[in-house]
Amino acid sequence: MAQKSIIFKAELEIADMNRGYYKSHTISIARHPSETDERMMMRVLAFALYASESLSFANGLSASDEPDLWEKDFTGSISRWIMVGLPHDKAIKKALSRSAQVVILSYGGSAAELWWSSLKSSADKLSNISVINIPALASRALAELVERTMKIQCSIQDDMIWLNTNNQPLEIALIRLKKS
Repeated sequence: MAQKSIIFKAELEIADMNRGYYKSHTISIARHPSETDERMMMRVLAFALYASESLSFANGLSASDEPDLWEKDFTGSISRWIMVGLPHDKAIKKALSRSAQVVILSYGGSAAELWWSSLKSSADKLSNISVINIPALASRALAELVERTMKIQCSIQDDMIWLNTNNQPLEIALIRLKKS
Protein backbone atom coordinates (compact mmCIF):
# COMPACT_ATOMS: atom_id res chain seq x y z
CA MET A 1 0.00 0.00 0.00
CA ALA A 2 1.36 3.40 -0.99
CA GLN A 3 2.04 5.93 1.70
CA LYS A 4 -0.08 9.06 1.69
CA SER A 5 1.11 12.64 1.89
CA ILE A 6 1.17 14.25 5.32
CA ILE A 7 -0.67 17.55 5.59
CA PHE A 8 0.93 20.46 7.44
CA LYS A 9 -0.80 23.77 8.14
CA ALA A 10 0.84 27.15 8.47
CA GLU A 11 -0.33 30.64 9.33
CA LEU A 12 2.17 32.72 7.40
CA GLU A 13 2.43 36.45 8.14
CA ILE A 14 4.48 38.16 5.45
CA ALA A 15 6.03 41.61 5.58
CA ASP A 16 7.90 42.03 2.31
CA MET A 17 9.44 45.50 2.31
CA ASN A 18 10.89 44.98 -1.18
CA ARG A 19 7.46 44.61 -2.79
CA GLY A 20 5.35 46.48 -0.23
CA TYR A 21 3.43 43.25 0.36
CA TYR A 22 1.94 42.81 3.86
CA LYS A 23 -0.49 39.94 4.19
CA SER A 24 -1.35 36.83 6.16
CA HIS A 25 -1.86 33.51 4.39
CA THR A 26 -3.23 30.28 5.78
CA ILE A 27 -1.60 27.52 3.78
CA SER A 28 -1.83 23.75 3.70
CA ILE A 29 1.27 21.90 2.61
CA ALA A 30 1.10 18.29 1.48
CA ARG A 31 4.46 16.65 2.16
CA HIS A 32 5.03 13.81 -0.30
CA PRO A 33 6.23 10.58 1.40
CA SER A 34 9.64 10.93 -0.27
CA GLU A 35 10.02 14.61 0.65
CA THR A 36 12.19 15.76 3.54
CA ASP A 37 11.26 18.43 6.08
CA GLU A 38 14.03 20.56 4.60
CA ARG A 39 12.57 20.46 1.08
CA MET A 40 9.04 21.10 2.34
CA MET A 41 10.20 24.18 4.24
CA MET A 42 12.03 25.39 1.14
CA ARG A 43 8.63 25.33 -0.59
CA VAL A 44 7.17 27.38 2.27
CA LEU A 45 10.06 29.83 1.95
CA ALA A 46 9.44 30.09 -1.81
CA PHE A 47 5.79 30.84 -1.07
CA ALA A 48 6.80 33.63 1.32
CA LEU A 49 9.23 35.15 -1.20
CA TYR A 50 6.70 35.29 -4.04
CA ALA A 51 3.40 35.40 -2.15
CA SER A 52 0.38 36.73 -4.00
CA GLU A 53 -3.32 35.99 -4.24
CA SER A 54 -2.71 33.83 -7.31
CA LEU A 55 0.32 31.85 -6.08
CA SER A 56 -0.41 28.25 -5.12
CA PHE A 57 1.32 24.97 -4.42
CA ALA A 58 1.29 22.64 -7.41
CA ASN A 59 1.79 18.87 -7.38
CA GLY A 60 5.59 19.11 -7.63
CA LEU A 61 7.01 15.70 -6.74
CA SER A 62 3.71 13.98 -7.48
CA ALA A 63 3.54 15.23 -11.09
CA SER A 64 6.57 15.53 -13.33
CA ASP A 65 4.91 18.16 -15.52
CA GLU A 66 4.17 20.60 -12.69
CA PRO A 67 6.37 22.88 -10.58
CA ASP A 68 6.48 23.09 -6.81
CA LEU A 69 4.54 26.37 -6.90
CA TRP A 70 2.98 28.36 -9.68
CA GLU A 71 1.26 31.63 -10.25
CA LYS A 72 -1.44 31.75 -12.89
CA ASP A 73 -3.18 34.76 -14.37
CA PHE A 74 -6.94 35.08 -14.80
CA THR A 75 -6.79 33.21 -18.15
CA GLY A 76 -5.05 30.21 -16.59
CA SER A 77 -1.69 30.99 -18.20
CA ILE A 78 1.31 30.36 -15.97
CA SER A 79 3.03 33.64 -15.19
CA ARG A 80 5.56 32.23 -12.67
CA TRP A 81 6.88 28.66 -12.37
CA ILE A 82 8.79 28.02 -9.13
CA MET A 83 11.05 25.00 -8.70
CA VAL A 84 12.78 23.95 -5.47
CA GLY A 85 16.02 21.98 -5.46
CA LEU A 86 18.42 21.22 -8.27
CA PRO A 87 16.31 20.60 -11.38
CA HIS A 88 17.69 18.97 -14.52
CA ASP A 89 18.13 20.89 -17.78
CA LYS A 90 15.12 19.12 -19.32
CA ALA A 91 12.80 20.25 -16.50
CA ILE A 92 14.11 23.83 -16.75
CA LYS A 93 13.57 23.92 -20.52
CA LYS A 94 10.01 22.64 -20.07
CA ALA A 95 9.35 25.32 -17.45
CA LEU A 96 10.75 28.05 -19.70
CA SER A 97 8.48 26.94 -22.54
CA ARG A 98 5.35 26.98 -20.36
CA SER A 99 5.80 30.08 -18.21
CA ALA A 100 6.63 33.76 -18.53
CA GLN A 101 9.08 33.57 -15.61
CA VAL A 102 10.94 30.68 -13.97
CA VAL A 103 12.35 30.82 -10.45
CA ILE A 104 14.64 28.17 -8.99
CA LEU A 105 15.26 28.08 -5.24
CA SER A 106 18.33 25.87 -4.88
CA TYR A 107 19.82 24.42 -1.72
CA GLY A 108 22.17 21.62 -0.78
CA GLY A 109 25.57 23.16 -0.12
CA SER A 110 28.33 21.84 -2.38
CA ALA A 111 25.84 19.88 -4.52
CA ALA A 112 24.07 23.16 -5.30
CA GLU A 113 27.40 24.80 -6.18
CA LEU A 114 28.26 21.99 -8.62
CA TRP A 115 24.75 22.13 -10.10
CA TRP A 116 25.01 25.89 -10.64
CA SER A 117 28.49 25.69 -12.19
CA SER A 118 27.11 23.31 -14.84
CA LEU A 119 24.04 25.50 -15.51
CA LYS A 120 25.44 29.03 -15.21
CA SER A 121 26.62 29.61 -18.79
CA SER A 122 23.30 28.57 -20.36
CA ALA A 123 21.22 30.40 -17.70
CA ASP A 124 23.12 33.65 -18.22
CA LYS A 125 21.74 33.79 -21.78
CA LEU A 126 18.12 33.69 -20.59
CA SER A 127 16.22 36.75 -19.44
CA ASN A 128 13.23 35.06 -17.79
CA ILE A 129 14.93 32.88 -15.17
CA SER A 130 15.95 33.69 -11.59
CA VAL A 131 18.10 31.44 -9.45
CA ILE A 132 18.39 31.91 -5.69
CA ASN A 133 20.55 29.74 -3.47
CA ILE A 134 19.84 29.15 0.21
CA PRO A 135 22.95 28.31 2.26
CA ALA A 136 23.08 24.76 3.64
CA LEU A 137 23.03 25.86 7.29
CA ALA A 138 19.91 27.96 6.69
CA SER A 139 17.99 25.23 4.84
CA ARG A 140 18.82 22.72 7.57
CA ALA A 141 17.74 25.23 10.23
CA LEU A 142 14.43 25.65 8.37
CA ALA A 143 13.82 21.92 8.73
CA GLU A 144 14.17 22.25 12.50
CA LEU A 145 11.16 24.60 12.57
CA VAL A 146 8.71 22.00 11.24
CA GLU A 147 5.58 21.25 13.20
CA ARG A 148 2.23 19.92 11.97
CA THR A 149 0.68 23.33 12.72
CA MET A 150 2.96 26.35 12.40
CA LYS A 151 2.69 30.09 12.93
CA ILE A 152 5.43 31.79 10.97
CA GLN A 153 6.25 35.48 10.84
CA CYS A 154 8.37 36.36 7.82
CA SER A 155 10.03 39.71 7.14
CA ILE A 156 11.85 40.28 3.87
CA GLN A 157 14.12 43.20 3.05
CA ASP A 158 16.70 43.32 0.29
CA ASP A 159 18.29 39.85 0.28
CA MET A 160 17.56 39.06 3.94
CA ILE A 161 14.72 37.03 5.38
CA TRP A 162 13.87 36.92 9.06
CA LEU A 163 11.60 34.11 10.21
CA ASN A 164 10.14 33.58 13.63
CA THR A 165 8.09 30.59 14.70
CA ASN A 166 7.38 29.68 18.31
CA ASN A 167 9.99 32.23 19.41
CA GLN A 168 12.65 30.49 17.33
CA PRO A 169 14.20 33.21 15.15
CA LEU A 170 16.04 32.38 11.95
CA GLU A 171 17.90 34.78 9.67
CA ILE A 172 18.53 33.77 6.07
CA ALA A 173 20.76 35.58 3.59
CA LEU A 174 19.63 34.91 0.02
CA ILE A 175 22.33 34.34 -2.55
CA ARG A 176 21.00 35.58 -5.89
CA LEU A 177 22.88 33.62 -8.53
CA LYS A 178 20.83 34.98 -11.44
CA LYS A 179 18.22 37.74 -11.61
CA SER A 180 15.61 37.91 -14.35
